[in-house]
Amino acid sequence: MESPASRIWPIGGGKGGTGKSFFTGNLGYLLAKQGYRTLLIDVDLGAANLHTIVGIPHPPKSLSDYVNKRVASLEEIIVNTPLANLDLISGAMNNLDMANLAHEQKMRLLRGVGRLSYDYILLDLGAGTSFNTIDFFMISNTGIFITTPEPTSIENIYRLIRSVYFRKIHQVLKTYDFKHLAEEAEKRNPRAIVSNPDLLLQVMQELDPEKGAKLQESLGSFHFRLALNQLRKQDSHQTGTLICKIIEKHLALRMQHIGNVYFDDRVHNAICKRMPFLELYPYTQTALDLRECCRVLLAREATAPLRRVES
Repeated sequence: MESPASRIWPIGGGKGGTGKSFFTGNLGYLLAKQGYRTLLIDVDLGAANLHTIVGIPHPPKSLSDYVNKRVASLEEIIVNTPLANLDLISGAMNNLDMANLAHEQKMRLLRGVGRLSYDYILLDLGAGTSFNTIDFFMISNTGIFITTPEPTSIENIYRLIRSVYFRKIHQVLKTYDFKHLAEEAEKRNPRAIVSNPDLLLQVMQELDPEKGAKLQESLGSFHFRLALNQLRKQDSHQTGTLICKIIEKHLALRMQHIGNVYFDDRVHNAICKRMPFLELYPYTQTALDLRECCRVLLAREATAPLRRVES
């Protein structure tokens, strides 16, 4: 009997230092603790550190073994972590040029991830808006964005989400159609592409209702989540909710704020000791926040149909 498809959660941030690897590792820890077979994949190529978060100092195998065809399948580079139900595919020991995968290598990796059988697969993605990062975000119809309360981090996460939006439009439309659409939108509003990307959808629906409906349906299949990390007492608890409202207003994308995670100096200690934060400090506010984020995610999954975005 064929096993059910894995639920894939890409996790990324618009810039480095937002704590996406910390969030990914500890979310995987919580899922595994609840009995879910969970796989972490470090796709932060060129800056991989997820293995340290989950307590594996020197992974014996990595993604480069698969990308460079030293092994035939991703299963061959899976490493067990100290926690039952939690496995890892590390991005450590990769060459610097791994950060710029060729299209063929990227597609092979995407297909390989889609064939893996776990309850949950968490992808720790590189920061920024490179095509590699965006395409891994689009492997599933859901994903988790991590940001901090700083204005620079919020600006960067908006750019990343907007880049995913544009990439999806490119996927649905042919190159010529997209260029024609962009030109028409700019005629109506010179700032449409930069500040009003939602105008693209409106123009598309007017120019070609059939393609417009297809595009709206495709964008509507996404359901993204946002976690606000490293929150301090002086920061507004409503920042994450406000970001989601802005995204939903200006882009045809659903966004859910899954929670705030308080800043804690002891995160540094856990990383230095190469142990999961939740293992060392299970009763801190940050640990409670992480558990609440996991609870919200699982509550949504219990009612949402499992759908995979077509590439």
